[in-house]
Amino acid sequence: MTSSVKKDNIQAIFAIWFFMSTIVIAAFNHALPSALMGILDLFSLSGLGFIRESQQASRQWSPKVLLASDDGSPVTDSRGRQMAVDTDFGSVISCDAIIVPGFTPNQQGHPPTSLISQQAKSWLVHHYRRGAWLGGSCSGVFAIGEAGLLDHRRCTTTWWLHDEMRKRFPKSNAVWASDLIADKGIVTAGGPLSWVNITLRIVKELAGDDIVKLMSDFAVVETTPKSQKMYVPPGFKMSADPFLVEAEYRIRQAHYQTISPLDLAQSLAVSDRTLNRKIKKLTGETPKVFIDRIRINHACTLLNTTDKTIKDIALQIGYSDDSVFRRLFIKAMGVTPSAYRARF
Repeated sequence: MTSSVKKDNIQAIFAIWFFMSTIVIAAFNHALPSALMGILDLFSLSGLGFIRESQQASRQWSPKVLLASDDGSPVTDSRGRQMAVDTDFGSVISCDAIIVPGFTPNQQGHPPTSLISQQAKSWLVHHYRRGAWLGGSCSGVFAIGEAGLLDHRRCTTTWWLHDEMRKRFPKSNAVWASDLIADKGIVTAGGPLSWVNITLRIVKELAGDDIVKLMSDFAVVETTPKSQKMYVPPGFKMSADPFLVEAEYRIRQAHYQTISPLDLAQSLAVSDRTLNRKIKKLTGETPKVFIDRIRINHACTLLNTTDKTIKDIALQIGYSDDSVFRRLFIKAMGVTPSAYRARF
């Protein structure tokens, strides 16, 4: 056997046992330092598990994780602290995923405008078109939007940034208070700590469920994202418009009665078509979904403030079948009514 053949065989065996992915953490000025370092720490801690698992498994996943900035210079957070990076965007020839952490909000509670440079936008687009996964955590989604990659795509961000995202990226199909959305290679989630969920989802796509389980075990984190709706203050969406305030009042006052979209339109003295148009414009929901959401929010209040049984609460908010209520509650909040009451 020639030396070249031996070399090819060794490389083939090595490839079966050992496979590598390159994951880039995109570092921008004003990025949350907890996210930048947290993602690195998550992979570092999980490396202990990769080593242990490789002793028993037929192959080992060993990701190359890089912290990169526009020109390779340190990035500065909102307090003026600098953080060194590994490389610049231009030196990343190829990668399997790019994760964009959230940004420190300005005094209005929004991410700064013009978050990233034209070079960074082109860099994100280039690698996405070459097949890299993109992950946007919290307001990091806005950077992906500035690159023009949210148009006509389902996406989400933190519940209190939803309206701002729709304002900046009107062509996006933004979903309010969703836990995590993956659409055509772009993963988005809300919450300043959602980089955990983003990272785990991308690792799942690159390396599979077993590696995700290993990572979560060693980092002691949950693998299933929790619904943001559990943390939204009651009435938050209503405060933006008097029409919504009145609509919510009508729904909450319909004690022990079912209320249909037509019933709601009549109580507000508008046509069914007008109700549909206004609710859709203001919330992105159909009147039926809007009514169910207000009822579930009302149920949350009752679960927190009364000792009524779940069946009684279902009846009070207009559901004659408590099994239907339980199903809708789980869909909206991600937990059962009993679990919600126990938690809060």
